[in-house]
Amino acid sequence: MATGNNAIGTLVPVPGIRMSAVSAGVRYQNRLDLVLFELAEGTRTAGVFTRNAFCAAPVVLARKHLQASAGAVRYLLVNTGNANAGTGDQGMIDARHCCQALADAADVELTRVLPFSTGVIGERLPAEKIAAATPSALAALQDDQWLAAAKGIMTTDTRPKAVSAVVTHNGQNISLTGITKGAGMIKPNMATMLAFVATDADIEQDTLQALLMSAVEQSFNRITVDGDTSTNDCCVVSASGKSGIKVDKSDAGLYDAFSRALHELILDLAKLIIRDAEGAKKFVTVDVRGGATTGECLQVAYAIAESPLVKTALSASDPNWGRILAAVGRAGVDNLDVSRIDLYLDDVCIVKKGGLAPDYTEAKGQAVMNQEDICLRIELARGDVNEQVWTADLSEEYVRINASYRS
Repeated sequence: MATGNNAIGTLVPVPGIRMSAVSAGVRYQNRLDLVLFELAEGTRTAGVFTRNAFCAAPVVLARKHLQASAGAVRYLLVNTGNANAGTGDQGMIDARHCCQALADAADVELTRVLPFSTGVIGERLPAEKIAAATPSALAALQDDQWLAAAKGIMTTDTRPKAVSAVVTHNGQNISLTGITKGAGMIKPNMATMLAFVATDADIEQDTLQALLMSAVEQSFNRITVDGDTSTNDCCVVSASGKSGIKVDKSDAGLYDAFSRALHELILDLAKLIIRDAEGAKKFVTVDVRGGATTGECLQVAYAIAESPLVKTALSASDPNWGRILAAVGRAGVDNLDVSRIDLYLDDVCIVKKGGLAPDYTEAKGQAVMNQEDICLRIELARGDVNEQVWTADLSEEYVRINASYRS
């Protein structure tokens, strides 16, 4: 189950980037579960990774290799079906074995390969299967396989997630294309489940890293399905430079245009995760306005977005506004004056100055709750800071999916 239009627009090839998706039999037979990205020599790569203390072996190794190569990465190796997390020293051995097999086959240094894994936690990675499938993944590399790659990184996702954009500047084009996966265990903390973005812009490593971190903070770090931060969250951006267009602050117009495009593309990818949240029937924007700080706006937003009572009411299309007020009240905002709070469902005012709005009717609230896309707007009247978080409802289907995830 998912919300919104599942159509994927035209995906733009990015010069200097090739990819493939093959079946390695990691967990299931005859299923795309091994994705390979080849990055042309001279490509610069930036990344952000989960802050979960139990981060997976591939996360540890990818961080190490990204630093050791100074971003001069040549290959991204992604497997699904097995997270290689909670696997101790053996997990590192297996992750390194996969990278070494690819490095040997492609004749590159080990540190120029970044590994990524997603799937079941606590089971040993079948490294030999991945290593055996590496030659076929190399042989299948093409520049137009973004959709296949998007399908190859799926786990409980019901549909692939991919977006492209083109920045035009002085008659020249810069291409951007990205894919992501994720449907459950979603509360990114510095990154998302897995996301891979490429561009043919020419960008220095430190600039690319700064742009990525800024974009992630306003996108992947603003979504939640269930409040669980994964052990394997990663997001990387690779810039091949093949357009020949230099992006830096010396050309403010170009820099701003590229930054906006990257931010919008990554935000679109993040929203696609919420639209495909496990068992989701609703796409919900929690819009907190009038806060004194970003921190307190997010406190309120996440208290609402992660409340099981609010989320189950959303699933039932029940305008139970008392649950929303209760979540605001327990968010932990210092000296919160509840007599100044207004609450809206889309443009329907439910609560005015902390109490039921005089002209509110259940029929008005019900009309909004029957929609697939809903905005919960909270006016705190404490300052001029506004923040948004995106979430989904909590359904019986979510419970079913996660109760049988390992089967």
